[in-house]
Amino acid sequence: MKIWQKNVDVNQFVEHFTVGKDRELDLQMAKFDVLGSLAHTEMLETINLLTAEELKTIQQELKNIYAEIEAGHFTIEDTVEDVHSQVEWLLTQRIGEAGKKIHSGRSRNDQVLVDLKLFFRACIEDMVNQTSMLFNQLIELSNTHKDKLLPGYTHLQIAMPSSFGLWFGAYAESLADDMELMLAAWKITNKNPLGSAAGYGSSFPLNRTLTTKLLGFETLNYNVVYAQMGRGKTERILAQAMSAVAATLAKMAMDVCLFINQNFGFISFPPELTTGSSIMPHKKNPDVFELIRSRCNKIQALPNEIAMMITNLPSGYHRDLQLLKENLFPAITSLNECLEIATFMFQNITIKDDILKDKKYDYLFSVEVVNELALQGIPFREAYKIVGEQIESGTFAPSDQIHHTHEGSIGNLCNEQITDAMNAVLAQFGFEKVNKAIADLIA
Repeated sequence: MKIWQKNVDVNQFVEHFTVGKDRELDLQMAKFDVLGSLAHTEMLETINLLTAEELKTIQQELKNIYAEIEAGHFTIEDTVEDVHSQVEWLLTQRIGEAGKKIHSGRSRNDQVLVDLKLFFRACIEDMVNQTSMLFNQLIELSNTHKDKLLPGYTHLQIAMPSSFGLWFGAYAESLADDMELMLAAWKITNKNPLGSAAGYGSSFPLNRTLTTKLLGFETLNYNVVYAQMGRGKTERILAQAMSAVAATLAKMAMDVCLFINQNFGFISFPPELTTGSSIMPHKKNPDVFELIRSRCNKIQALPNEIAMMITNLPSGYHRDLQLLKENLFPAITSLNECLEIATFMFQNITIKDDILKDKKYDYLFSVEVVNELALQGIPFREAYKIVGEQIESGTFAPSDQIHHTHEGSIGNLCNEQITDAMNAVLAQFGFEKVNKAIADLIA
């Protein structure tokens, strides 16, 4: 039986449709469901809804179930509709009547809310760590190849000299900004909805501040109606942060696909990191970066997908919200995989030397010549006209001396400042506090 079922059996066709992919996706939340129950039952004992002996028995068995989940021995049976039901059923089968008391003062609504928040916190920590590793790799490459010049483009036409120091550093700084959005998602996620029950609170004297502390949340979702409204909103904000990271990766992947092209020929990767053609024996295709590009473009659509699923829903819980997991959970996995393999690929990149020695890049230095004339006292617009006429007449002589010294330019990358900015954002997440709270809860 379902934990909500009374005396009527649900039509099997309806049951299959309404359960959907919950059993499969809920496995990812299993240990977080146990954590929520550990905190909730500890609180129930303080308000005399559990005896000390019942609490001891419940907590020990919940920790056993947690260990089974960690070991990969936990499943959600076909006769059970979700992870919450499976954990409660297992507990009751093993310890008897005390297991039936753990749902006092909560609903599946706030139970899934807290599970999701705990799950999202762990996912954010994974994504932040993966992003940090890619960031460090990009900064290292920027510093290593800071003196290697490459063409800068506007409108995909050669524009001005750039460098691999600038190129790698640009994507590093982009990731630092992306983490500002991820920090915002973390702050929204790191609020406790437990105790909001079905969205209207409980007549039991619940101690929500205690469960907030036990689960390592920074604060509560105070208003119980708003706590339920956070379902969907939290997912959308997290998706927006993920979309920002994905946009950085997609643009970077597109650059790589251009730069590895023979008509550019700026970079290369070992043959074993590229793929071939079934008919053209010379091919070395950048499939990894093409897939990063496409995966990340899909992730950029995620905030809108979620927004469309929750648009015009009134306050309170609605079954529509169940489907958010089907869109968001795989996207989290995909983004982490993209971050991980991008870091791996860049560990094996080769940069071509002396790219700008090729005569076709001479016009890249037109602005350098204009600026030299301006420094000699010729008004900039007059200098611009002079160089333009030289280009038209074929008499232009490039000056390949680069004199960029201002902040963030070829000669002054400011990678230390970019790294400081990234570290300042990372320090605000407070993963250590959360992880200590969870470690104490399962000890």
